[in-house]
Amino acid sequence: MAYVITEPCMSSKDASCVNVCPVDCIHPAPDEPGFAEAKQLYIDPAECIDCDACMQSCPVDAVYPERRVPLQW
Repeated sequence: MAYVITEPCMSSKDASCVNVCPVDCIHPAPDEPGFAEAKQLYIDPAECIDCDACMQSCPVDAVYPERRVPLQW
């Protein structure tokens, strides 16, 4: 089960989660093309190893396990 980055990320795009991800599955990273234009970051479910690091590091509580995403998002 992968993690999902939800709507609260849209206002911050903090990228703390990118820095802690051991498999670099969060895109676009600040050093990738399109970061400035992206409205929010996303997690590639094929690359995610469910380590929970992104969820713990998110300052706006925007990361949830796929099955636990709040209904409003």
